[in-house]
Amino acid sequence: MPTRNTPWPAGTPCWIHYGAADVDAARELYGRLLGWEYTGGEAEYGGYLNATRNGEPAAGLGPLTSPGDSPGWTTYFATDDAAATCERIREAGGTVVVEPMEVGPLGTMVVATDPQGNAFGLWQSGLHTGCRVVNEPGSLVWNEVAVDDPAAAREFYSAVFGFTYDDVDGVEGYQTFALGGHPLGGLGGSQPGAPKGWTVCFAVTSTDDVVAAVEAAGGKVTMAPMDTEFGRLAVVDDPWGAAFSVMQVPEGMPVPGS
Repeated sequence: MPTRNTPWPAGTPCWIHYGAADVDAARELYGRLLGWEYTGGEAEYGGYLNATRNGEPAAGLGPLTSPGDSPGWTTYFATDDAAATCERIREAGGTVVVEPMEVGPLGTMVVATDPQGNAFGLWQSGLHTGCRVVNEPGSLVWNEVAVDDPAAAREFYSAVFGFTYDDVDGVEGYQTFALGGHPLGGLGGSQPGAPKGWTVCFAVTSTDDVVAAVEAAGGKVTMAPMDTEFGRLAVVDDPWGAAFSVMQVPEGMPVPGS
């Protein structure tokens, strides 16, 4: 089981959070889809839950912070200095929506948007280092962003995090972003009918089974299951309209970001 109990390198997608309109319903659905159990929920942290897989933190889940917000997943990037990263965000034309905020002894969080309005977060770890299980069923396997202007987005994220980019053979207009030559996620142009902004992808044991369960719960399929070089991939919206993708990775196949 790929686990990590030390802080992630700066610039790495290190945590994902689901803002829920109905915490109890979201907790039940994602627990059923991904095999999650939950810890936390204390009032001092706003009822925030840690979703765990085999006892290791895999994601966060909590209530929406504003009544006007839509349910959805937020990707958080590791930082060693939240304040300094906020300055780079501003200098590159982004907006800091939530200034560095200490979450008790757990760490410091930030919420920001890039110049095209796509939301993402920062996490400067304390006791909570982020995802401690990745790249296995029920955990994060990939992050990507779909934007209106890929060239401008590449420039922004390179200025903030130092990303470099590489083309993907056979996939026009899509590149991986990397640090130190290690691919961390993907960036491409937005497409009609497809999710826009940052999205998360979970490894699963059966893409088709998860898609069927999402549909049965009232969600919808925006990209039907298809076989890729990395595994069987699908994109769905949950019953509250939040997009995510799932990928069934064949045994022995390399996993993106691993």
